[in-house]
Amino acid sequence: MPSLSGPKPRLAVLASGRGSNLQALLDAIADGRLEAELVGVFGDRPAAPALDRVAPALRWSREARAYPDRAAFDAELAAAVAAAEPDWVFCAGYMRILGEAFVRRFEGRLLNVHPSLLPLHPGLHPHAQALRAGDAEHGASVHFVVPEVDAGAVVAQVRIPVLAGDTPQTLAARLLPHEHRLVVAAMALAAGGRLAERDGQVRLDGQTLFSPLRLDSSGHLHPAVHG
Repeated sequence: MPSLSGPKPRLAVLASGRGSNLQALLDAIADGRLEAELVGVFGDRPAAPALDRVAPALRWSREARAYPDRAAFDAELAAAVAAAEPDWVFCAGYMRILGEAFVRRFEGRLLNVHPSLLPLHPGLHPHAQALRAGDAEHGASVHFVVPEVDAGAVVAQVRIPVLAGDTPQTLAARLLPHEHRLVVAAMALAAGGRLAERDGQVRLDGQTLFSPLRLDSSGHLHPAVHG
């Protein structure tokens, strides 16, 4: 676990789009469900609406396409994030693949949310992938970030049924509020000092977690029940 650098864990968020998961975190901080301090929102699209959800002093964004290569952008992004001295970095709708150097710099304190039941459907268009596969269930996963896309150890998941007539758009819209609850619940574990990653496995309260936690309808995380 990284040492905490203040009265509350310091949280940096990476975002590229609308920022609805960021807003879920901000709301949870505001009403006391998440004991954390937001120290910056960082992105690769200066026009992203997510940036408007926080004060200008907390925003950092550059146009990634203006850099000569991925490594150059990632290096500047990493320097900006590190300057905020975060205890945790959360990718909340960050749509750019992070290079290995960035991932290694924040290893063990870098989390992402992905809208599928990983390891199913990593990468782009997970809702369409789920429908093409004929899945009965869909969902979202919070996982530790590793250099391979959506391949890190999964902390927690939320599940919803796939309904007859679902499209990628309806499935995404129905999942989103559950995804927001999952993001807050998983980040609360991290901020509470209960979450760590060791040797490619999630550790909860010092014990190895052999399957992802499940989010219930009240917003609490529990061990998965099999069988």
